[in-house]
Amino acid sequence: MRNEAVDALVIGAGPAGLMAAEVLGQAGRRVVICEAKPSPARKFLMAGKSGLNLLNSAPLPAQIAQYAQGADWLAPMLGSFGPPQIAAWAEGLGQELFTGSSGRIFPRAMKASPLLRAWLARLEGLGVTLRRGWRWQGGSFDFATPDGARSLAPRVTVLALGGASWARLGSDGAWAADLAARGVALAPFQPANMGFQVAWSPHMVAYFGQPLKGCALAAGPKHLRAECVISARGIEGGGIYALSHLLLAGAAFEIDLFPDLTIAEIAARLERQPRKLSLTNRLRRALALQGVRLALVLECARPLPQPPQELAAALKALRPPLLGPRPMDEAISTAGGIAQSACDGGLMLRDWPGVFVAGEMLDWSAPTGGYLLTACLATGHWAGEHAARWQG
Repeated sequence: MRNEAVDALVIGAGPAGLMAAEVLGQAGRRVVICEAKPSPARKFLMAGKSGLNLLNSAPLPAQIAQYAQGADWLAPMLGSFGPPQIAAWAEGLGQELFTGSSGRIFPRAMKASPLLRAWLARLEGLGVTLRRGWRWQGGSFDFATPDGARSLAPRVTVLALGGASWARLGSDGAWAADLAARGVALAPFQPANMGFQVAWSPHMVAYFGQPLKGCALAAGPKHLRAECVISARGIEGGGIYALSHLLLAGAAFEIDLFPDLTIAEIAARLERQPRKLSLTNRLRRALALQGVRLALVLECARPLPQPPQELAAALKALRPPLLGPRPMDEAISTAGGIAQSACDGGLMLRDWPGVFVAGEMLDWSAPTGGYLLTACLATGHWAGEHAARWQG
């Protein structure tokens, strides 16, 4: 089978791959993108279904600190093409942005599809070719395509194949075996930004899908004000995702139902209730505790302590019995992948000259809140810049 010569090859049409292709195209390289799925950026589109959180407005040092793994590695990339540059890039694609009350930045359209359409049009204008349904088979650059087996001979390549979650959208981590066989150093995949399993009793069924609001969550030394959701599978949501790396490491998990009240203040309110009332009625009257919040207390703190001081302490430190993380394929993102030691400063693989890597393939992790997409775009830009200068 004769190899088709290609100037610059990008494998994977997610945010990192598309950004690398844009930078390569702007540098005058003739770019071919090969995407295994029939359409590009499927995980990106899924992320934007409920509002595309593109960025975060926090100062850059504070953002870098959010990366639980890989912060030192990502720092120069985020400094080169970070939140201000990404915002300008999105606005250049016709996407008006706004900042929410949490500091998260969204396109005014709230969807990923308008941005993606404009982006693909820009790439087409740069002469970038997108080949859909081209699945990399490993080896050199062999592909299974709708027209049969094909083989490419690129002068330079960027791999942007994603992590190991949401396989149906294209991120299955299958590339890891091929790179490991080449001697590329890899860290084991781990779920990140995922829910945790809880074996709820039947009385919790009525509250599945309900958010737990007005609480503070803690895992080990980290405390935050955030919501979570009670589900049939356990407990999930933004607050849980932000603590997931600590929970995965074995940190104890606690929920403070009344972060604005001290134990003494809660106990005093309980003390003022008539003794003839049942304990649950005292909780309702003294603290307006009802619905999913009361259900959680009954689930996690039975038998309820009778002394007000002890009961107040329990309300500020509920411990749902976590059974472990949900399966990795359900995770919003994954940690693990290509180790920093496997790459040079331009994200080129030391054991495969001319092949650069970007996005969630790299061993870094971050909470939700704009940090995931920011790092994917920043690493794609960085890899694209260095790949554009590669002459072989």
